[in-house]
Amino acid sequence: MVSDLKAELCWTLPLEWRKPAESAWARVNMRGRKLGCFLEGPSFDRDGTLYVVDLPFGRIFRISAAGKWHLHCDYDGWPNGLKIHRDGGIFIADYRRGILQLAPGESVPEELVTGLHSEGFRGCNDLFFSANGELWFTDQGQSGLHDQSGRLFRKPAEGVLAASLSGIPSPNGLVMNTDETQIYLAVTRANAIWRVPLMEGGGVSKVGLFIQLSGGIAGPDGLALDAEGGLVVAHPGIGVWRFDRMGRPTHLAESPEGSVWTNVAFGGPDNQDLHIVDSLAGAIWRVRMPHPGKAMFSHARLDAHVNQL
Repeated sequence: MVSDLKAELCWTLPLEWRKPAESAWARVNMRGRKLGCFLEGPSFDRDGTLYVVDLPFGRIFRISAAGKWHLHCDYDGWPNGLKIHRDGGIFIADYRRGILQLAPGESVPEELVTGLHSEGFRGCNDLFFSANGELWFTDQGQSGLHDQSGRLFRKPAEGVLAASLSGIPSPNGLVMNTDETQIYLAVTRANAIWRVPLMEGGGVSKVGLFIQLSGGIAGPDGLALDAEGGLVVAHPGIGVWRFDRMGRPTHLAESPEGSVWTNVAFGGPDNQDLHIVDSLAGAIWRVRMPHPGKAMFSHARLDAHVNQL
């Protein structure tokens, strides 16, 4: 039995920041549609400020707890995913430029990783920090069932970049399970969540299908994990699912007709409010979840012993 969850509209990008215009990204990915924005990559900092990216126009916004929007950064790129380091730095999966880093107080991101063995990425999509400071990210590009060339990368806190998994038909959002022995990977064009077991040293083995979805306007996009090990999945055109640690569906928040819910992030005073990005509408929805979210790397204790990039 799947329980219904009701989401409420929380914040909307002000008109002053919307600029319906052509963009190189939309010409390829939206059939040339003029967009006012396309938001993704929600992440909270330690002060409760929510950050989101605007993919076609190279912008990063921050939203205060009171709902005030600020333009945090405007640069030449296509930011697709965003995560915050425990030192406050912002890391960006940029579709065109690779993995970028925006240091606290800076306004222009710097390139951190642009490719592997002199070859560029196909199009970085999302990223995730493990508890020990390792950076994992997906390289999606235009991959899909017709071209299963997407990849999953690992950048150790101290070490070299490595491609941990290849042959993926459109890798997207990713998150680790509670004890970080495996990665849940959204494989958008297969409409599935893969389970990627991790071996010592960061290698992977016996990758399998964890959840098979159906329908929607696209397959699963952003993922989040709750404190009980439940997996939260943004499924555009359907809404947001919660599955327990065994992959059984327990809850669903259905999206309104025409909404494109792509990404999710836990936040709020007790970290139990799930914030959902409606990308095309430039809106943030909020739903009260049955369990709080698992603390992200950005919220690790400042005195915790973890390596840093």
